[in-house]
Amino acid sequence: LDGTRTLASIKDDDVAMSTLAELQARLVAVPAPQGLRSLGDIASEMLDQVPQAVMRLITPADRQLLRSWASAVAEVAGEPGDRMLHWDLHYDNVLAAQREPWIAIDPEPLAGDPGFDLWPALDSKWDDVVAKGDTRRIVRRRFDLLTDVLGLDRARATGWTLGRLLQNSLWDIDDGETRLAPSSVAIADSLLNRLPRANGGPGR
Repeated sequence: LDGTRTLASIKDDDVAMSTLAELQARLVAVPAPQGLRSLGDIASEMLDQVPQAVMRLITPADRQLLRSWASAVAEVAGEPGDRMLHWDLHYDNVLAAQREPWIAIDPEPLAGDPGFDLWPALDSKWDDVVAKGDTRRIVRRRFDLLTDVLGLDRARATGWTLGRLLQNSLWDIDDGETRLAPSSVAIADSLLNRLPRANGGPGR
């Protein structure tokens, strides 16, 4: 492994994201082994925490967003999936290697729906995404690349991605934050504003 060269070093974001997606597709191609923590259990725990967490946010807009993300999770939680998830697959956790061009490192294994595993990739090099001034387009492009390679239903993948934003936000709130992270809000906005065409049509 070359610890000095990660996917973040690739300037073409489409190339980097496609490479990450192909690694992810290999991980989720097989069921997770018995004994791993389950996304179903995690989703249930998150939903139980939402009512109290909402009250700790200081703006009505953030409260409404957190509730909407929880509603999205509730809609997909009945089928949590059984695939092998990495949980933290972003550009800096993919290193150049010798036996293969790229290797994913530092997994935190979880059994669940691959849609729950997209957020770290969407959030990769976030400062660069913001600096380019077209956050919606970049997030949607990344999301489309990931869901195409992984063969995911986009509406369902959106629901689980919102679940990941919910998880992150619940942790932040537990740590004392009273506002939702701007990056989480931006990613949710990018996906929700194109949801009606998530399963086909011009959005694909």
